[in-house]
Amino acid sequence: MSTTFLGTPAFPTAARKALADTQLRRNLAHATGTIRAKRAAVVGEVAEWERLRLAGAALKDRTLRHLDTYLVQLEESLTAAGATVHWARDAAEANRIVVDIARRHGTDEVVKVKSMATAEIELNDALEAAGIHAWETDLAELIVQLGEDLPSHILVPAIHRNRSEVREIFLREMGRHGRPAPDGLTDAPADLAAAARAHLREKFLRAKVAVSGANFAVAETGTLAVVESEGNGRMCLTLPEVLVTVVGIEKLVPTWADLDVFLQLLPRSSTGERMNPYTSMWTGVTPGDGPQEVHVVLLDNGRTDVLADEVGRQALRCIRCSACLNVCPVYERTGGHSYGSVYPGPIGAILTPMLRGTGHDEQVDSLPYASSLCGACFDVCPVRIDIPEVLVHLRTQVVDAHRNQPKVQNLAMKAAAWALGDARRTAAVEKVSGVVGRVLGRTKRRAPGGRGALGALPWPASAWSDARDVPVPPRESFRAWWDRTEGGTREEKEDGR
Repeated sequence: MSTTFLGTPAFPTAARKALADTQLRRNLAHATGTIRAKRAAVVGEVAEWERLRLAGAALKDRTLRHLDTYLVQLEESLTAAGATVHWARDAAEANRIVVDIARRHGTDEVVKVKSMATAEIELNDALEAAGIHAWETDLAELIVQLGEDLPSHILVPAIHRNRSEVREIFLREMGRHGRPAPDGLTDAPADLAAAARAHLREKFLRAKVAVSGANFAVAETGTLAVVESEGNGRMCLTLPEVLVTVVGIEKLVPTWADLDVFLQLLPRSSTGERMNPYTSMWTGVTPGDGPQEVHVVLLDNGRTDVLADEVGRQALRCIRCSACLNVCPVYERTGGHSYGSVYPGPIGAILTPMLRGTGHDEQVDSLPYASSLCGACFDVCPVRIDIPEVLVHLRTQVVDAHRNQPKVQNLAMKAAAWALGDARRTAAVEKVSGVVGRVLGRTKRRAPGGRGALGALPWPASAWSDARDVPVPPRESFRAWWDRTEGGTREEKEDGR
């Protein structure tokens, strides 16, 4: 039960396919609309919401400026609390660490708390290749895993599925991987949740090793925090003998008091709740209580490269709330699979290219263009990431990376530079342009509606001009008019002025 985004086409191609799926669009519109309304209601209750956003952004920026210091402090705090700290430069190293820990304890399965970091490094596939089953315990992640599907949302990975589809997946797949779904299962949410609870309970009780992520890591105490809505995370964090936490190095907060700000921002922005139903925190090993062996894998995987980007580093403020997805008109119509990454939507359109690098992959390079730049994502971001600014910044990087390649736009720019680089060449082009203008002017008058002369012609520019007004080149250039009228003086005399 493992799938990856490998082979996903560039965003325009993937989006075109998604737009043709009317059921998908209905599911997305209903789900994102519901979450948007809940978020707006609870945010409206906070009189100083903008001050909270500013505080969250400032705290994140301060942490990122001194990330090296706080990471060392976190390692010291974790080690003092009995945890083992591992440093992972990339996905391969992080996966190898987790696999080795599981093998060392002789287990062939692990239970997992929902984690974007482990999805990013494709940990489930690495475990599967080592003969170790990774069981997702979050309800939405379970739906995705049983359906051999891909996640399409940061907070609600199965947002593209409706209740009837979930019921069919449970009836078809649960029995193959454990306790089957009960006979007569309906698509009522309570019944689906009960079926998932019964299916997962046996896995919780027998698991020796659990894997989690962390929403926050407190440098001064070595405390890790997971916020969730179902309680499955707490089962994973307390029952197994061994706990392995994979956490991105940007998830740090300096002090315990700093959590106060984020525990107000996150639930309102993500699930539209005043507070999380379950907020689990643990600090190393407590003798006789919970896992007696705790490992923390501090994951880089491109984050230091993002930190070096003065414009793009603000993406590392992200607390994975998914508010930007729920307001994005592009995401709502195309869904998460079109982005070809575990990070879909506006934040994925900037985070994925920065983590993977631009100029190497057509699919990645297409993501900064998967936006209308409407700015709704910035308006709702609880830590004020200016996503439109970063999108434009990344588009520049993509263009620069392909500047010397023989593309039509590059050839056109080189031709323009050649023509405009010399006055004589410019004058010659203007003369040719005047002739073209006279021809196209007649074509435009004959075309129905007269919309965009270039669009009326059967050539490659017509598709571009169908949705744009393309001006017809002037029949006479400014230079020619200037020479003919001696700077306008001759025409003025003839007009009697």
